[in-house]
Amino acid sequence: MTVTAVAAAVLAGALAPSAATAAPRPDSMQQRLNALVKDDKAPAALATVKGADGRTRTYTAGAGDVTTGAKVPADGQVRAGSNTKTFTSVVVLQLVAEGKVDLEASVDTYLPGLVRGDGIDGRNITVHQLLQHTTGLPEYFDHDGVLNAPQRYYEPRELLDTALSKKAHFAPGAKWEYCNTNYLLAGLIIQKVTGRPLGEEITKRVIERAGLRHTYFPVPGDMTIHEAHPQGYYRNEEGVLRNYTELDPSWGWAAGAVVSTNTDLTRFYSALLGGRLLPAAQLAQMRTTVPAEGFGPGAGYGLGLASRPLSCGGVYWGHGGTIPGYYTAGGATDDGRTVNVTVTLIPDDATAKHVGEAVDDALCRR
Repeated sequence: MTVTAVAAAVLAGALAPSAATAAPRPDSMQQRLNALVKDDKAPAALATVKGADGRTRTYTAGAGDVTTGAKVPADGQVRAGSNTKTFTSVVVLQLVAEGKVDLEASVDTYLPGLVRGDGIDGRNITVHQLLQHTTGLPEYFDHDGVLNAPQRYYEPRELLDTALSKKAHFAPGAKWEYCNTNYLLAGLIIQKVTGRPLGEEITKRVIERAGLRHTYFPVPGDMTIHEAHPQGYYRNEEGVLRNYTELDPSWGWAAGAVVSTNTDLTRFYSALLGGRLLPAAQLAQMRTTVPAEGFGPGAGYGLGLASRPLSCGGVYWGHGGTIPGYYTAGGATDDGRTVNVTVTLIPDDATAKHVGEAVDDALCRR
């Protein structure tokens, strides 16, 4: 999910060697990852960078397991959090291209009578507004509930009922406000239109098409990370570090369940911007943004895809995600440069800023 100032990372980890593909002496990205571990106290930091020369480099710093001191697996799997929203949006837009979904149709067109509440009426909310977070729907996500019972399973309808028990925040289309409930409904629309589970559609339409060999959408009940991975942590207000590597991501579902690697995420955004996943018309719709200051100064939010300004000029496109144990940030430029950085802790605002600076630095280096 998107980062909030929920904890200060204060654990000091020992630096692990960078991956074999990194430069033999610390370059800028390696130095920044080292600083995230040493100064920001992240247990571990990982990154993948593909430069303008087309060469891909991977990096690690810190400890993959703070108890054993094990090294960080090179390009290890991590929970990708809200990057999942981009996957979900791609599937909806593919269905738009196939004539099976109308972006400007109401939610009630596909889920009749389902979305009703205090100031909430699915007849007045469009699919477009769901994907762009302009619905005014209330949030279903219960941060404390997930932290206290990370292995609990949630049905999508249970999460929706939680959201619909609250009052609408504003009239549909009135403004932008990030809300996981929007993508919960997008996932339900995908299932209704295709007649297939959301995970199967994301796998077939996105993961396999983009050639993401280390990415998957967990099946119900799957709480593990399948391949080599660093452990993910959360430090509470009392300073106690807890391992959240094994959790049930059903509460994230269409908004945050995907497991991936830094390299696969860079491949995903490259494939998306390169036109391999959507026709030109739908990609253009995805990249049509509204101001979204919640994603940083000057940021815009399209349909499951955010743009952020670069210090060297221009913008990069991506999403990022926060989930107990992992925080990911990165994206791609139109000329093919890509980067993704992960820290194995929900960061405080200062650490998240430093991660963003590492992304910016990598994309601005020619």
